[in-house]
Order: sequence, then structure tokens, then C-alpha cells
Amino acid sequence: MRVAIASDHAGFEQKQVLVAFLVGEPEVEVMDMGPDSDDRVDYSDYAVKVAEAVASGTADRGILVCGTGIGMALAADKVAGIRASSITTPEFADLFRRHNDGNVLCLSGRFVEPEVNEEIIRVFLTAPFEGGRHADRVAKVMALD
Repeated sequence: MRVAIASDHAGFEQKQVLVAFLVGEPEVEVMDMGPDSDDRVDYSDYAVKVAEAVASGTADRGILVCGTGIGMALAADKVAGIRASSITTPEFADLFRRHNDGNVLCLSGRFVEPEVNEEIIRVFLTAPFEGGRHADRVAKVMALD
């Protein structure tokens, strides 16, 4: 699975930890889309990079890290074909995948510990989409693009 990951300055430190975690995961190819320092950057610039990689099929899933995950989710969701959400627990990650076929995970680098974010990622990468009634609902949402 190809996973694109990026952050802003607030999520940079945790992005570095999460990239190292992802590199150790079996069958995961990591695409670090920046930034390469904790200098101030606009989260929207990096959210779009990851979202476009997922929407185009260059990446299978995306992960974004900012202070809260909220700004990244707002920006990524503007790209057609993206279903992004700020997720703070493994349980929410499971539901995000199973019920919403989420394809871009947005994480908090300031309010969630790295170990919790690692577990959120593990669930995000392994939980299947259930389809069925959820597929109809996701199709309605995607028709809004």
C-alpha cells in the first residue's frame, strides 16, 4: 500500500516519528510529501499535495498531521474524491474506514501522543470498508463533489 504523508510546522515533529513507524510496517511504501523542517508553512499547501496524490491514485491512502488535524481535514476535503477526517482515537479510525471508506487520515500532532497516532494509523491502514448501506451513503456524499 502506498501511503502519502505530510504535515505543517505544528505536526512536523510527530510526522517524523510517524514516517519512521510507517517504514517499519509490512507492505507499506511511504511517500513523505514534506515539509522537510519545522519552519512555518501553510497546512493547506501540504493537505492538497497529499489529497491530490490519493485522488489521482499515486497513493492509496493519505495521512496529514497538523496541530489538531482539523485544518488539514478541511483543506483535504476540498479535493474531489477525498474523504478526510480529523481522527483522535483508534475506534474513530475503525468507523471512519468501515462506514465512510475514509482515504485521508488527519491527525493531531499537539494533542494526541505519537503512540496513539501509531495505533490510529494501524487501524486506518487495515480496517476494511463494509460497503452495503454505507456504500450508498458514501456515494451520496461523493456526488456533492
